[in-house]
Amino acid sequence: MLQILQNIILGVSLAAPIGPANIAVIKRGLKYGFLPAFLVGLGVVSADTTYLLLIYFGLSNFINIPAVRIAIWIFGAFVLFYLGYSSVKEYFEKINLEDSKIKEGSNSFIIGYMVNISNPMTIVWWVGVFGSILSTSIQNVSQTMALLNSLTILIGVLSWHSLVAVSLHWGRRLINESMMKYISLIFGLVLIGFGCYFGYNAFISIIGT
Repeated sequence: MLQILQNIILGVSLAAPIGPANIAVIKRGLKYGFLPAFLVGLGVVSADTTYLLLIYFGLSNFINIPAVRIAIWIFGAFVLFYLGYSSVKEYFEKINLEDSKIKEGSNSFIIGYMVNISNPMTIVWWVGVFGSILSTSIQNVSQTMALLNSLTILIGVLSWHSLVAVSLHWGRRLINESMMKYISLIFGLVLIGFGCYFGYNAFISIIGT
């Protein structure tokens, strides 16, 4: 139980820092409420699960191939540039906070998944940290139990995003359309900034190969 609690706290620590995933959850929650924000968070956790399973089945070496890493950096830059551009564009358009949540909720999960699966920092975290956690757990229990034990990290990640989604559901009542336009602009510029960072790292990696 102590190990499970530690893993949950570790998951919260992973999810809490502001990054592309948190920005996507916050923006969705402010604009559309709890369910779309929660679905983004669920997509983020699903991407984490994908990497966790890839590492468990021994594909971390494939991820560490220079050409693969460069492709992931480029893909991440493209995804964040696109999302950032879409967010900035909202600043120049009329925003109706009463738009259908169902329509937006339909692709919220995909947005959360794509933002996180294309984030190279997510790969670094899972390969570096989870790999060591899994190898340590295997020393004490079977390989299958070690995997199930490590999956509890995702409980912490989902708990954090759920808490953020609930908070934003109530907090959005204080946000008017004018404020939402500025929030979209700021978050869009931040996402573009992350995209530039990923693109820069892709460029440096290409030069170094």
